[in-house]
Amino acid sequence: MTASLSRATAGVPTPPVRIVHLGLGAFHRAHQAWFTARATDASEWGIAAFTGRSPEAAVALAAQDHLYTLTRRGADGDETEVVGSIVEAHRGDDLARFTDLVADPRVAIVTLTITEAGYRLLPDGRPDVADAVLAADIEHLRDALAHHDPLGEVAANSALGRLLLGLETRRRAAAGPIAIVPCDNVPDNGRWLRTGLIAAAGMVDDALAAWIAAEASVVSTSVDRITPRLSETDAADALELRGDACPVVAEPFADWTLQGEFPAGRPDWESAGARFVDDIEPWEQRKLWLLNGAHSILAAAGPLRGHETVAEAIADPACRDLVERYWGEAVALLPEGIEHADYRGALIERFANPRIVHRLEQIAQDAATKTRYRAVTVAERTLDAGRTPAASLEAVASWIAAVQGGHRAPDAQDDAIDRALAAADPVGRLLDLVSPRLAADPDAADVVRAHAAALRPAVPVASVT
Repeated sequence: MTASLSRATAGVPTPPVRIVHLGLGAFHRAHQAWFTARATDASEWGIAAFTGRSPEAAVALAAQDHLYTLTRRGADGDETEVVGSIVEAHRGDDLARFTDLVADPRVAIVTLTITEAGYRLLPDGRPDVADAVLAADIEHLRDALAHHDPLGEVAANSALGRLLLGLETRRRAAAGPIAIVPCDNVPDNGRWLRTGLIAAAGMVDDALAAWIAAEASVVSTSVDRITPRLSETDAADALELRGDACPVVAEPFADWTLQGEFPAGRPDWESAGARFVDDIEPWEQRKLWLLNGAHSILAAAGPLRGHETVAEAIADPACRDLVERYWGEAVALLPEGIEHADYRGALIERFANPRIVHRLEQIAQDAATKTRYRAVTVAERTLDAGRTPAASLEAVASWIAAVQGGHRAPDAQDDAIDRALAAADPVGRLLDLVSPRLAADPDAADVVRAHAAALRPAVPVASVT
């Protein structure tokens, strides 16, 4: 095995921390960290990243000077580079370091990749007060402020709770404005998170809510890069050939569209290929409905037909036909001028890349939330336009059939899904879980029932756990 990566041997400088990131995972390293490393002013923008569920990535990165390699895997070959924008990596529960950094006036940005469900917000942006973890975080912070307790003693186990704690620390330090940049696949994610932050802060302290409203800019984003779970072979090769215990493999394609203000500055992400727009909605809808929507369809319909990867599923005529019919409904809702035909053609090529092993069970995680924001949104808006959402209803039915057939990955809605499956009308309950409107529409519900019955396997298979 070669020696571990180090900045001295690789000739990679250590930029100062000016960005804090929540959710240190493969996608962050393949996307925001990669864009930052490629910016013309990369030497001015270091990232301090905090893990989500597991501390393993932080431990591995710390052992190799926080460097890692990113391999861009095309159909014809690989290109590997060393990425050095992450300069600190910590456990997610290291609240002392997190709050110190967020309170530092040199820190200008907090970015997040915590999955849609990780925000613990309702579809309209309100905090999910029924969520025990978030409710406890709000209560702990509220009590601490009411009793003037030291913030260093406050517990916070949710990402939103930690963010509120960090912002309260910054407010007390008079460290100035800051930009918060959610990079998860939620429509209008900046407005959505801003709504949730201010509402949750209002449950804690009016002064904190007012400060966030005045000093925190929440930027909307659309992120796009297929980053599959690392295979054992790729992990072993990276360790043996490059001394990298924390590598990332991603497709060559990468896209980042942003809308919003950065009152304390930002990297020159445009020089790395990012796009800044005045109206992000059509761009995020294009990506969310076409790429992510197709992924969710393949993750549900593919396993029902015996497929394990995106490339296998998109090669199946039945799966591809459903994807393309669904795309037809989605594109009819999008404005002209954002490359629909070219984008769809590129997606087929990206999905079919045989060297990107993107497992359907990975995409299927938190499928209930993903279905709500993707196929359900297209179905409901198609109804609003006076058209029949045949394909998007079939896409919803595919998820229901997969759940009923035992093709389940971990989901934040697992308890609700279990209750639905145990009900007298499981299809109706599952449909109501992702869309009360469709469940209350007899015609739409009948279409979903018919498709679910046709797609559901006769004998359920074991769930993915």
